[in-house]
Amino acid sequence: MDFFVNGEKLDITLQGEKTIGDVLRSFEVSCEQNKLATVSISVDGINISADQFDEVFKNELKDNTKIEVNVISEEAIKESFRMSAKEITDVIELLKNVPVEMQSGKDVHAKQTIIKLSDVMNAFCNTITWSSLFPETFGSIKVGENSLSEFLADLSPILKDFSDALENSDSVLIGDLAEYEICPRLESLSQTLGSF
Repeated sequence: MDFFVNGEKLDITLQGEKTIGDVLRSFEVSCEQNKLATVSISVDGINISADQFDEVFKNELKDNTKIEVNVISEEAIKESFRMSAKEITDVIELLKNVPVEMQSGKDVHAKQTIIKLSDVMNAFCNTITWSSLFPETFGSIKVGENSLSEFLADLSPILKDFSDALENSDSVLIGDLAEYEICPRLESLSQTLGSF
């Protein structure tokens, strides 16, 4: 049997494991001890979805069985949150200039800032998804007085209004939303994420 973790082949010694499930259960115990979570599994080149686990786990190990798993660490998620904090702080400074840039004909630069904001928020949302694998560490994140999900639910319609204002080139509304709604919320988020 060949066993790969994040693309790297591991030399493992079987200790009575007879099925794919036996091996993966033993591996999962090791993951928990090392604050790792499995994010994907493939067997013999086929990705295994959650609804296929029970069936595939029953399969006997063979000499040519190839198991590949991808894992993420709790520390990697913390680092990603810290990186998001820095990127959010950077984008706040850019956002403050968007209304003036639009009024002075620098629409291209303003649009680049909006794209950067979108990219930063997408990366942050991906990290949130992975963080749910470690609820004991990340399950009680608060941004100000709100849970992370409440914070995002509050921010989402504001970003929608901001997008609409951009489409309509409404520089006054863009400025108001950026200065009074978006930037203060992002500053709170950045402070929270920077604490990891």
